[in-house]
Amino acid sequence: MSAAHQSVIRQAGRIIVKVGSSLVTNEGRGLDHGAIARWAGQIAALRGLGKDVVLVSSGAIAEGMLRLGMAARPHDIHELQACAAVGQMGLAQIYETSFAAHGVKTAQVLLTHADLADRERYLNARATLTTLLRLGVVPIINENDTVVTDEIKFGDNDTLGALVANLIEADALVILTDQRGLYSADPRKDPAATLIARAPAGDAALEAMAGGAGSSIGRGGMLTKVLAARRAARSGAHTVIAWGREPDVLTRLAAGEAIGTQLEAATTRLTARRQWMVDHLHTSGEVVLDAGAVQKLTQEGKSLLPIGVVAVRGEFGRGQVITCVGEDGVPVARGLTSYTASEVRRIMRHSSSEIEAILGYIEGPELVHRDNLVLL
Repeated sequence: MSAAHQSVIRQAGRIIVKVGSSLVTNEGRGLDHGAIARWAGQIAALRGLGKDVVLVSSGAIAEGMLRLGMAARPHDIHELQACAAVGQMGLAQIYETSFAAHGVKTAQVLLTHADLADRERYLNARATLTTLLRLGVVPIINENDTVVTDEIKFGDNDTLGALVANLIEADALVILTDQRGLYSADPRKDPAATLIARAPAGDAALEAMAGGAGSSIGRGGMLTKVLAARRAARSGAHTVIAWGREPDVLTRLAAGEAIGTQLEAATTRLTARRQWMVDHLHTSGEVVLDAGAVQKLTQEGKSLLPIGVVAVRGEFGRGQVITCVGEDGVPVARGLTSYTASEVRRIMRHSSSEIEAILGYIEGPELVHRDNLVLL
């Protein structure tokens, strides 16, 4: 595991940055305005390099505890929800102010596990986040602790960061923590512990190295970060675990400097996504394409538009994998559909400009976007 490597953040176009409670609240002493301002400045700089950035921030419960005079994290779920409701106010205010200083607009997005388990809500969350990024906004995501119960909690924001990386197909996840990275053993107990500079995400040996609980302020320890990296790698996202108070940590990573621990995905984001679609032995349905549409897909690398569809077979929902076949019945591609089978039957053979008039709404001009398409 050599330290001689370049940070994956340099080439990453879409990045999730997760900041933990102990950093955001200065070990529970209150929101650290200076640190938050520095991270905002660095994220603004990353956006200046053309990178999309989503911030996943802990800290609402910790800030609420402080405002309510609680010295220790409560165990009662309703007290935790109350802390979150109080603390989220301050958290949103400081982020908005810090980013506004750099001319960057922000949006607050609160999620629960149920939002990502339900297919329709998953697609809606994905569409909202990608739209915010397209509009130049930095989404700031936290778990919706005000309404969660034991059944729908993510459990920690490291997991949430990985799930968001999967959700919007990020290239990388940066986890900023109060440790300099992953060590071979707990450096607080073993002075001989060495920093793991680089390793494959999902390496089982990493979990043994990362054993240990989180702080009294947050729930996550190093183990949750290693497990989050493994989860993020499933969609091709690399993970960097670094000390959040390292000067200019994000901009230095973006310049290619190796900082902290880099856990690398085995496949690229695009390869992972396409392999997932290819692995669908049985798709939900299929659409039959005319010769012109087949040519656009196979020879010109275009998206599939409704005007090229001549028939729909089977039933499928929005966001499901469908097969695209030619009029000779030969499969040519698989992809994620933006419309249901019933909607496609109404808009097929029509131009994209007619979709809204026919359906009363539009999910997008493409039936299957080329980024969601793999040729067979």
